[in-house]
Amino acid sequence: MMPYDPTSPEMRRRRFRPIPVRMLVPNVITLLAICAGLTAIRLSIEGRMELAVGAIVFAAALDGIDGRIARLIKGQSKFGAELDSLADFVNFGVAPGLILYFWQLHELRNAGWIAAMVFAISGGLRLARFNATMDDPNKPPFAANFFTGVPAPAGAITVLLPIYIAFLGLPRFPVVLTAFYTLLIAFLMVSRLPVFSGKTMRMRVPPELVLPVFVGVIFFIALLIGYPWYILSVGSALYLLSLPFGWKSYRDHERNAAVARPADGAAATSAPNLPPNISEPAHDDRPDRLH
Repeated sequence: MMPYDPTSPEMRRRRFRPIPVRMLVPNVITLLAICAGLTAIRLSIEGRMELAVGAIVFAAALDGIDGRIARLIKGQSKFGAELDSLADFVNFGVAPGLILYFWQLHELRNAGWIAAMVFAISGGLRLARFNATMDDPNKPPFAANFFTGVPAPAGAITVLLPIYIAFLGLPRFPVVLTAFYTLLIAFLMVSRLPVFSGKTMRMRVPPELVLPVFVGVIFFIALLIGYPWYILSVGSALYLLSLPFGWKSYRDHERNAAVARPADGAAATSAPNLPPNISEPAHDDRPDRLH
């Protein structure tokens, strides 16, 4: 039996290479988002609904920055993509469904549980479809600027609209209406509705507007902290009202692409059918006898 030698070439090949810190930063942010989602479930069980909803909003904010930070510092990885999908299912599928169930849907007993469960499953199906079609080569170029169905974070924020309205001191929605609204958001998540994403937009701020932009962002954060339920209610309503505009924009792009396609085909057919690498002979001014 050969003695153990840690310096042998075979043992060296078995060792894992050191992982750069820049690859860990996005994953740490994703894990913090999972912690926020799990904490939201616990807070909803304990009846502390305001903190539970705040934890979901915090998880959505972390989800919005982890991918951008990964691309900024070049820390993307297959592991990070899978972890992000798991976090989205927990934070924006399971947690909002349970919050709604413990808040009001439990009054419908099994029917309320079914509504919460359908929402959670719809979130998982939406994420699975996104991962499966992310590298689809048959997508038209303009489709990169649209989601297929409402994304999971937006669905989680909008599905909690009945809770925001109740926190404003307004009368609660009837429990049947809350269940119907939950199923409606679940349907929008798994639907084929084109939703504007804005991912491909290149946003550049002129130097003279940098400070005003900073002030505007700080002002919005201050409003969100000071008047969270007003901002979330208005934002959710505006987002739902904007969905038809995203559908219309996608149809316009699709129609323009269909019009441009026959034009390109006609241009291709109008060209002379010459053998490859053989150009049309140039005009020759020599007399006929020299041809």
